[in-house]
Amino acid sequence: MNTMEIDGWCKVPGHSDPEHIDLMHFRVSEDCHLKLEAAEEELLQSSDKERFVEADLASMELELPPDFGPLSDCQFRVYINPRDQRGQFHLVGHRASDHSLVYSNAVMVDQLG
Repeated sequence: MNTMEIDGWCKVPGHSDPEHIDLMHFRVSEDCHLKLEAAEEELLQSSDKERFVEADLASMELELPPDFGPLSDCQFRVYINPRDQRGQFHLVGHRASDHSLVYSNAVMVDQLG
């Protein structure tokens, strides 16, 4: 498994700007890594802008900052950076308590290998 430690953001409904939520910690399993790579390849061969890969909350060991609360859903958004044509992904979900959008900074798919 690949461990990620990355900045996170929370966009509360009705607010215009997201709030920084410090570091998010999660692990990407080998199976998930392969799905992210497959999504990257599919995007490179299509005109689609993004693909979503479901995140298995039971296996990814997600840790959010204290007092943040759990997420109600979680997935990885994969897209191609137009500048270098490399796949990137970020974790996307919603906070269970108020349905605020929660996401991480982007990571290149090939950094997992």
